[in-house]
Amino acid sequence: VFDLRCGAHTIREKVIREYKPEKLILFCRDYLKESLLESNDAISVNQCEEDRALLINGRVLANGLKEKVPAAGPDCVYKCGEEIAAVRVSGDNLKKVLKTLAGGKLEDIDGIPSKEISADIIKWPWNLVHKNAAQIESDIALMNRNGEINGTVYDDVQLLNRSGIIIEEGAKVYPYVVLDAEEGPIYIGKDVKVMPHSVIAGPVSIGDRCLVKPGSHIYEGASFGEFCKIAGEVEGSIIHSYSNKQHYGFLGHSYLGQWVNLGAGTTTSDLKNNYRNVRVTINMETYDTGTLFCGCFVGDHSKTSINVTLNTGTVVGFSCNIFGEGFLPKYIPSFAWGGSKGFAAFDLKKSMQLAETVMGRRKIDFTKEAEKMFLDVYNSTKPERNVFMQNHPV
Repeated sequence: VFDLRCGAHTIREKVIREYKPEKLILFCRDYLKESLLESNDAISVNQCEEDRALLINGRVLANGLKEKVPAAGPDCVYKCGEEIAAVRVSGDNLKKVLKTLAGGKLEDIDGIPSKEISADIIKWPWNLVHKNAAQIESDIALMNRNGEINGTVYDDVQLLNRSGIIIEEGAKVYPYVVLDAEEGPIYIGKDVKVMPHSVIAGPVSIGDRCLVKPGSHIYEGASFGEFCKIAGEVEGSIIHSYSNKQHYGFLGHSYLGQWVNLGAGTTTSDLKNNYRNVRVTINMETYDTGTLFCGCFVGDHSKTSINVTLNTGTVVGFSCNIFGEGFLPKYIPSFAWGGSKGFAAFDLKKSMQLAETVMGRRKIDFTKEAEKMFLDVYNSTKPERNVFMQNHPV
């Protein structure tokens, strides 16, 4: 969860920026451990050999939290309402905390005093989307590099409020692009290409080596990880690294994981015709988001074909392949293959072969650790997938 993106950075990157830890230890669900270790060679995962530590909830947006939770001091649990935001512990108390973490959840520890604080804690996926614009502004402000342009900006590019724009080395902004930072800042990472006739209205953050294709319209509250290809209209949405929305179509108030590909004409609805709150289904339960604007949430390695239409509050799981005309179901479990005419299970072996092919195009290996993670997700989501297939047969 700490590797989820919100603003210009991931939650983990915000914590590192705030605390600059000498040693970083990550705690995650068991099935993610090997994959996390593989991508973080110098970091401990689910193992702490220190005699004291400051543990921070992976759902806490750390901007401004440092002064409320100092790294040094007596043992203390810092709570925000019913949520534990952070725990500073040592000795036997640390051992007790680590035992609760081994059970999968940080819980109250007897004998450790607690203190109430104000903290920004993510609870639902749509919280990330609706906090994104403010987090982009905060992240860029903390860079303290207003108006720093190191890339190439060609003639006939319009920079509105130049002081609110940061362009990194190697980036190229081509003629007839409009960068509008009058309502919020714009960050353009290293080696990004913004092609002609595109309009970007901040706050917006574009990660390293992204491609913004000609005629794109990117509106406030959009942020992209590294190596994304973007086109069409994007508003108030988060797209993780290595994911593509490189054709026409609207993506609004949505969240895409890694290695997602939206086919040409794939479009989301992010506002109901009756202007009522959008409802979203998670783990077979439906929740009121409390907001009028809510698009789709798409898990890693999922794909849509041309002209797929996603309704407000649609959830698409891990490694899905969806296609066909008309609105799709608003909840599609992991490893589903199909569309409006019905669904079948996406064969595990074929899904891994597809992931290996896609990742290989970016010269990234599909490892044994990734294979294990696919298998674990496939098995853990089988019950809900079986129920879904019964209700949506081919």
